[in-house]
Amino acid sequence: MAARVAASAPVRHVIIVSIDGLRPDAIDRAPAPTLQRLMREGAFSLRAETILPSKTLPSHVSMLTGVSPETHGITWNTDRTRQYGAVRVPTVFELAEQAGLRTALFLGKRKLRHLVREGTGDWVSYPRTDVILTADQVAGEVVEYLAFEQPNLVFVHIPDPDLAGHTVGWMSAPYRWAVRRADRAVAHIHAAAIRAYGEDFVLIVTSDHGGEGRTHGRTQASDILIPWIVWGKGISTGEITGEIRTFDTGATALWLLGIDPPRNWDGEPVRSVLHSVSPATGEER
Repeated sequence: MAARVAASAPVRHVIIVSIDGLRPDAIDRAPAPTLQRLMREGAFSLRAETILPSKTLPSHVSMLTGVSPETHGITWNTDRTRQYGAVRVPTVFELAEQAGLRTALFLGKRKLRHLVREGTGDWVSYPRTDVILTADQVAGEVVEYLAFEQPNLVFVHIPDPDLAGHTVGWMSAPYRWAVRRADRAVAHIHAAAIRAYGEDFVLIVTSDHGGEGRTHGRTQASDILIPWIVWGKGISTGEITGEIRTFDTGATALWLLGIDPPRNWDGEPVRSVLHSVSPATGEER
């Protein structure tokens, strides 16, 4: 049965893809042709910012709960679900489901299951061991799922660049190869979404952190700057000039689906990405 989306919602389907450890400058230096195309055809910022410390688990939790680690409580970067369970504040998935929408999560790292609160997700996929899934594996699962299902909100996590960064170094040749693998995975997901949804979807591609040398988590720009790319139905084109934080990703996804983000969230919808919304007032033209 099809989910009910508010008539006022700009779009019926949103896919968020997070490419773990993707520095904004790697999009050109890799290069990543799919992401370059999405930037040309959509709205983007190469100066969005993640949280401090810029670590994978707390950053993703902030991305998808709209609040800081001080509020959501996850400050560690390992799988501690046995000790602490899932995050204790609502996620975008719960809020979408409470509005009658369907959701799906595809996680390349097991520790991200901290995002999976009880009852979350019509479909949830994550590694059952500490093995990290590759971009091809994650994208393959997404493509297979979208061939039969049409969830309203999809989250996809692609780990490859982060793994290469820690192993060999950010911006090294293996890191750039990993970025290209992630880019190819985005291309497959994008094509599958077109087959599933036609034109009625928006794709958001972002990251949780950057990195330098073989690590990240510091205050320098190479660690905290992340790309933020939006492509799809009704989306404007060109560079976004305003400030964007990782908190804003979840808020924007909900807003695009016609759901008001909670008032206590740190994140706010990036309303300027839509053609029909005035950047100055946030009102429809």
